[in-house]
Amino acid sequence: MTALPIFDLDLRLASDTIVLGDFPLSRCLLMNDAHYPWLILVPRRNNLTEVYQLSSEDQAQLLRESSWLSQALKRAFNADKMNVANLGNVVSQLHWHIVARHSTDAAWPGPIWGKNPVQHYSVQALKERLEQLHALLAQADSSLAFTPA
Repeated sequence: MTALPIFDLDLRLASDTIVLGDFPLSRCLLMNDAHYPWLILVPRRNNLTEVYQLSSEDQAQLLRESSWLSQALKRAFNADKMNVANLGNVVSQLHWHIVARHSTDAAWPGPIWGKNPVQHYSVQALKERLEQLHALLAQADSSLAFTPA
């Protein structure tokens, strides 16, 4: 059996997020911004910047993971709209933002980027959010095989 190459997470993503765990394809990260329930999926493949660079199987898996996560976040946070985005203008490593949006949030109805200064979680708020998200991610069906960090 051939070992998988070591996965390198972009330093900016690593410094702006908290690792929640891994789906079969993607590392799941919590953006450290208390304004929004905001997760990021990063396919654990090196040197990719675009979805089309993934194999067909990995593209399908990314869609399964992001669709399940979007639906779970929408329910858990009673979101008005789910924003799923793949920009990569600042961090080129392939990653998908999954953000639960509310009509009352600070940036509504516009995009979240650059609207407000980042508001890092307090220690207590981060503890509560992590507990909430770990409970949510534990509900992933067996085909998603989420492994907590």
